[in-house]
Amino acid sequence: MTRPGTTFTFGMPLIPSALPLLATLACRPDNSPPTGLQSEIRDSAGIRIVENPAPPAGSRLGWRIGPEPRVSIGEREGEAPYLLYRAMDATMLADGRIVVANGGSDELRFFDSTGGHLASRGGRGEGPGEFEGLYSVAPWAGDSIVAWFAPRLGVSVFDGEGNYGRTVAIDHGTRSSWLQPVAASVHGSILAVYQWEDRDTLVLQLLDGEGAVRTSLGTHPSSEPYFMHEGTDREMVYWTTFGRDPVWGLWGDQAVFGLTDRYEIKAFGADGSVVRIVRREHQPRSPTSEDLDAFIDDRRIRYNDSDPSAYRSVPVAEYFPAFAFGRDERGGHRPGEIMTDAVDHLWIREYDLPGEQRAAPLWTVFDPEGRVLGFVETPAGLVIFEIGEDYILGISWDELDVERIQVWPLERSGG
Repeated sequence: MTRPGTTFTFGMPLIPSALPLLATLACRPDNSPPTGLQSEIRDSAGIRIVENPAPPAGSRLGWRIGPEPRVSIGEREGEAPYLLYRAMDATMLADGRIVVANGGSDELRFFDSTGGHLASRGGRGEGPGEFEGLYSVAPWAGDSIVAWFAPRLGVSVFDGEGNYGRTVAIDHGTRSSWLQPVAASVHGSILAVYQWEDRDTLVLQLLDGEGAVRTSLGTHPSSEPYFMHEGTDREMVYWTTFGRDPVWGLWGDQAVFGLTDRYEIKAFGADGSVVRIVRREHQPRSPTSEDLDAFIDDRRIRYNDSDPSAYRSVPVAEYFPAFAFGRDERGGHRPGEIMTDAVDHLWIREYDLPGEQRAAPLWTVFDPEGRVLGFVETPAGLVIFEIGEDYILGISWDELDVERIQVWPLERSGG
């Protein structure tokens, strides 16, 4: 097994299904892009800009995902460690062990490479190594792991066996919002964000291993709130329908940020300046009244919203998003609509138009330099937490909403 890459923060389709082997576009052991996908790379004022074409419609990169998971953790009935509830995240260690952040019990559950339970650590509380609202787990420097949230919204550090080491206290400064960790690097840095529900901007910070600000990445646009007054004393916050959303994460040793209203990702250097911009050709499409009807019907079904008609008063964006942002059927954020893998490839999930949802998620994959390689499909119903060199790790649900952490084999050679 290879150490996993960095997961971006933001999934949850409901029912998994087996996925046939991905169709092979061509045998390209060197992972070169299909014929015709020629990227343009240029430098401008010290910034490397990579302009990419869109892969041909219907094409697929010659990578293969197995027809079924090789590991599945989670049961309807059985011993407590296998009864997962609100499993928010998972990561694979270098020796193949799997660590699950089980938010329902605020525990880190350790499993061997075949899915057998080894140990559980943490638990709900404010003591050393305990959690309040466990949300994420990630590899850390020196074969350690980190998990958050910890007491007082810090980041807890554990060794490879799950023994608690210390809590990294986050300096929230004087702002009126918490500085929320969103990604961690094996190099010992933490990406964190100030984000306010009632503002259309956010602030990104890169923290060191002690929780102090290493670099400020500046203020950026965020989602677009819309305030609707109900009566005289109640105000509801909505977001522009089909409007922009922010995405962020770590790509190798660089922090990245983007907005879904354009197909563009910016990478930041150690000093906080933009050092690389990756773009992909995208044809904008404007929503129609039928699209709004489909959106409202989708709200009613997915979110059990008996009266979503208020959305007819919410502003509608001029164009659909250029790529997907992770709000799932259950109302939460997805961990994994934009992510990097163990060998520094960037994966961006394609946006599904209303009424045109794909049977399986479709991703555009870029190489470590930001050059487009092609489209890859991933298993239907699988929310991806992590992509290794030879595996995909995520969560799925059966027809009774039983959660299962799964490892799917990934072959990159094209066969």
